[in-house]
Amino acid sequence: MTTDHKLRSLPAVDTLLNSIEGQQLIAEFGRVATVAALRQALNDARRRLNDGELPDVRTLVLSSARSQLSREFGSSLRAVINATGVIIHTNLGRAPLAESARRAMLEVAVGYSTLEYDLDAGARGSRLHHAEALLRAVTGAEAALVVNNNAAALVLLLSALAQGREVVISRGQLIEIGGGFRIPDVMAQSGARLVEVGTTNRTRLDDYERAIGEATALLLHAHASNFRIVGFTETPSLADMAALAHRHGLWLVDDLGSGALLDTAVYGLEHEPTVQESLAAGADAVCFSGDKLLGGPQAGIVVGRKAIIDRLRQHPLARAVRADKLSLAALVATLRHYRKGDAVDAIPVWQMIARPLEELQRTAQSWAAELGGEVIEGESTVGGGSLPGASLPTRLLALDVPGATAFVAALRAAPTPVIARISGQRVLFDPRTVLPGQEAALVATVRACLAQRADA
Repeated sequence: MTTDHKLRSLPAVDTLLNSIEGQQLIAEFGRVATVAALRQALNDARRRLNDGELPDVRTLVLSSARSQLSREFGSSLRAVINATGVIIHTNLGRAPLAESARRAMLEVAVGYSTLEYDLDAGARGSRLHHAEALLRAVTGAEAALVVNNNAAALVLLLSALAQGREVVISRGQLIEIGGGFRIPDVMAQSGARLVEVGTTNRTRLDDYERAIGEATALLLHAHASNFRIVGFTETPSLADMAALAHRHGLWLVDDLGSGALLDTAVYGLEHEPTVQESLAAGADAVCFSGDKLLGGPQAGIVVGRKAIIDRLRQHPLARAVRADKLSLAALVATLRHYRKGDAVDAIPVWQMIARPLEELQRTAQSWAAELGGEVIEGESTVGGGSLPGASLPTRLLALDVPGATAFVAALRAAPTPVIARISGQRVLFDPRTVLPGQEAALVATVRACLAQRADA
């Protein structure tokens, strides 16, 4: 058959659309997308025919179109099972939400809500007040504001309080946060001028005092939540910094980052400074994340003096970084657990931190009974830029799998992806970060991947 005859044998788009397979594609993906995919698949088939290949053209075109549409319509943002043992896993979405937070998001998502409506007054309200009362009650702050993340909170603070003026910060606190963003670069966007004092490992109170001048607007303290400097170190206490700032009529802003509202030391971890402690030490404004140790949605939260919060609300940037209704609903539901005193029982991050070792042992043993392997001792980490270097004892299921890298890739490619880690040639699964109700899916996925390897 000549090439011209081969090309004339290509089915028309209408013929493919009217076939049983074409109608199924339309039902799944819509007519417009299906037509475009079939045309692309026909073009690809035409090129292959010109190269001398003679496949089953009709089947090839329909199969190619389905593959293209599945890729186009498939979501790259998918739920996974986190078996790594990293509790606040930045790459996996940080803190999973409490059931109450999920319900609250659904409630405001399916219809209209009082996002900016005052039911009592029957008039326009403000989204800025939904979480404020709870934040004041939980932290003891005079006022509070929620924006879309903590970097935005810091930029807003510096823009409102120090634009065109100087901000004094220790060189040891010029940190880099996730995604390669650095505190000096974030500060620069606010229009504030950075004044570095001290050294990487030692900064004294008089270093701050010598840097204070007529152009100084505030002192900034940035908590080292994602790294640790040990050895020959020195840094003044937050209370001493607050006293110095206030003696000179300046503000003290504490970028706390991790957002702990409970004492981590109670659960066998190092003590992470809490928001309440920062305020009690004299910080005028404290900013932190909503989706780290707080255990809520992505948000940037600022608590502190009413005079500062009022300036933030009135700043033009506040609208650009405001939180959306879903985040506010989830945050309010999460904060209620702190107010009620049941955060450890209801919020997944704290459930995982507080999970007893005996329970982890039982879970790992039940997995081993179904999948084989060995239960070994291990360590879980908090992650997410919180408590660097700190870990919790755990129990792991360790599978000796030839080609461990390929095996964990197969786990990731499963319909319900499982994210595990490798140590040597062993694949490790930590039950601490596998959420309630996910155990059966994890076992089924691992069993299926083991069976595929056995059949290969």
